[in-house]
Amino acid sequence: MTPSIFIDGEAGTTGLQIRQRLELLSNVTVRSIAPERRKDPEARRAMMEEVDLVVLCLPDDAARESAALAASLGARAPKLLDASTAHRVAADWEYGLAELSPEQPARIAAAARVSNPGCYPTGAILLLRPLVEAGLIPADHPISVNAVSGYSGGGNAMIAAYEARTAPDFELYGLTLEHKHVAELQLHAGLTRRPIFVPSVGDFRQGMIDSIPLHLDLLPGRPDPAALEDALRLRYAGAEHVRVVPAEAGAKLEPQALNNTNGIELRVHGNARRGQAVLTARYDNLGKGASGAAVQNIGLMLGVAVQTTLPGATQQAAE
Repeated sequence: MTPSIFIDGEAGTTGLQIRQRLELLSNVTVRSIAPERRKDPEARRAMMEEVDLVVLCLPDDAARESAALAASLGARAPKLLDASTAHRVAADWEYGLAELSPEQPARIAAAARVSNPGCYPTGAILLLRPLVEAGLIPADHPISVNAVSGYSGGGNAMIAAYEARTAPDFELYGLTLEHKHVAELQLHAGLTRRPIFVPSVGDFRQGMIDSIPLHLDLLPGRPDPAALEDALRLRYAGAEHVRVVPAEAGAKLEPQALNNTNGIELRVHGNARRGQAVLTARYDNLGKGASGAAVQNIGLMLGVAVQTTLPGATQQAAE
């Protein structure tokens, strides 16, 4: 029987993109509730009882309520994939970043409840965790993560402001250093010291770059940039969605090249003579940072083949 999916919150940006990707598939069925009943707990509970998996595309508090609603079904409860921040550091939810470790895809496949990663932490975690595990970066090393995203990651109000041309071309935010993604980033990157995270948004709809500066002479053994790149290549050899790309001398990096895909590019921009490096991750905040990763997880959780790239992606980006 074809597995069925209900997207609780399908009218939001992430929900719409998940649905768009799922509609490309013939091996799953997407179920919906009539728009006027989407907030009706009884209608949602009845739908949950009928499907195999529910994707939560809701604000954090609403996601917790929806998860409790599903849990009230007991043995008839569907699998849950939560795209909110609510459960990303919860011990009883599996973290849905398939490339986190070689064992992670099997853990996601076996889990009843999976938290989809946040857009900003995805790139930083994929850069940092292998280097921490390899001993190249100590777990307690002071880390700063700078990131820029397209405005589609900021919710309906931000999208409306940018599309009405009333928002600034670029702005930093999260300057109280209490951004909700920090706990997730720290835990899953394997850091014991809380990192500094400085997000920003630019006047483009989607696309993202995370960047992490490093003083190599402060790291154990004073590794050169090539050692960092080698460790990343070793970790992601054969990965379908993660590519470690050589940094071109003098090259610039723009954030939109991988839009509409589930791909992510990792680079080590280094100056061995100066003993400095900048790690970068480039990806689509709506792709590998949200909906693409969600569909990747859906495939693992339901045991079906999925399409994570949307029509219109460039061939270079889709590879």
